Amino acid sequence: MSRDSRIPGFHRLSVPERRRMLGERAGIPAAEFERCIANGGLESITADKMVENSIGTYALPFGIALNFRINGLDQLAPMVVEEPSVIAAASNAARIVRACGGFAAETLGSSMIAQVQLYEVPDIGRAQQRILAATSELLELCARAQPSLVARGGGARSLEVRDLGDGYLVVHLHIECLDAMGANLVNSIAEALGPRIASLAEGKLGLRILSNLCDGRRVRVRCHAYSADLEVRSELGSARQFSGDEVISGIVRASEFAERDAYRAATHNKGIMNGIDSVVIATGNDFRAVEAGAHAYASRSGCYRPLSRWWREQDHLAGELVLPLALGVVGGTLRLHGGARLALQLSGVSSASELALLAASVGLASNLAALRALATLGIQRGHMSLHARSVAAAAGALDDEVELVARGLSERRDVTLRTAQIMLDELRARRCDGGLLA
Repeated sequence: MSRDSRIPGFHRLSVPERRRMLGERAGIPAAEFERCIANGGLESITADKMVENSIGTYALPFGIALNFRINGLDQLAPMVVEEPSVIAAASNAARIVRACGGFAAETLGSSMIAQVQLYEVPDIGRAQQRILAATSELLELCARAQPSLVARGGGARSLEVRDLGDGYLVVHLHIECLDAMGANLVNSIAEALGPRIASLAEGKLGLRILSNLCDGRRVRVRCHAYSADLEVRSELGSARQFSGDEVISGIVRASEFAERDAYRAATHNKGIMNGIDSVVIATGNDFRAVEAGAHAYASRSGCYRPLSRWWREQDHLAGELVLPLALGVVGGTLRLHGGARLALQLSGVSSASELALLAASVGLASNLAALRALATLGIQRGHMSLHARSVAAAAGALDDEVELVARGLSERRDVTLRTAQIMLDELRARRCDGGLLA
């Protein structure tokens, strides 16, 4: 079994060939691989037990980003995404970063937050003192609420009391959830402690639920790229080329733009989440929670800011991404969704923290790819080239017709359904006459 994430020519293989190769590399039997991937990994009868009013399943493309080396180890990155170019762009950026040593990733804490809200508290100071004085008692109640979590080494570690003004208090319980995302664990603890905390505060009990701004469960990823690996050569008939030094300057300026402007920062962060969400969805995790936490963290200063930054170090480009990222490798969807289980097997991760580091690395790679494109030839050139395949398929192209029509659309720079239909008709007419596509 090999975990080498470099697979040259992978995109040129047929789908069955890709599955066979990945199964061999990840040590997954062919029958198990096919069973997990069939029907998107989820049968309708299972979907009916997961959500209400189910009428079937809704599939999205399941792909693999290559070339990732994280903390010295190669990893395959499973991605579920509908947008063309995201997987290819992340793979290409990972290849560039790989030449400079790969991604260096670390966790910055691993705790979730349970919030217990109190209102109409008559004496804020007294309430704070009483709650803090009862810390040991409250932590013991937490342990009783989730004994199995404590038995595995997790559980509540500390608490804090925050004054929100106008008689409002909120108690934060910091809870280690180990390899679970932890939403149900945290919510159960919050509900179990609510009445006792309200009694101590002599106020009324409000909401008891987790916070998705899990800033105690952050990850940091850093990377470098050589100037020579960043240069952009002419393509699709363009004579414009960009040296590595020009690309670094352009990426740094784009990063500074995002630092100064919330409108740009929103799209900058969307490029990061293209990568992160794709891994989160593939592995059966809650991408809405991840998105909420990421964007809240980006706004923690009172102004919406970029989650990553890029700067020049001599002749290198350097980048860093920090964000809260609560993921799990046990429980929830993983019990039921074959595709999610397969994604984890392909990735090779064995813990929630490893999965978070992988997802964040894919996010930083996606960000680098987008900024490199924006700073040079523009985002549309590569995006529309890959989008052309979808348009060709939508026009009715089959088998090798898809690539032939897509190539023609890209060369004409007219990626529209109408043009694709005209080109397909021309291709088929020529083939009927025994000719070849010009």
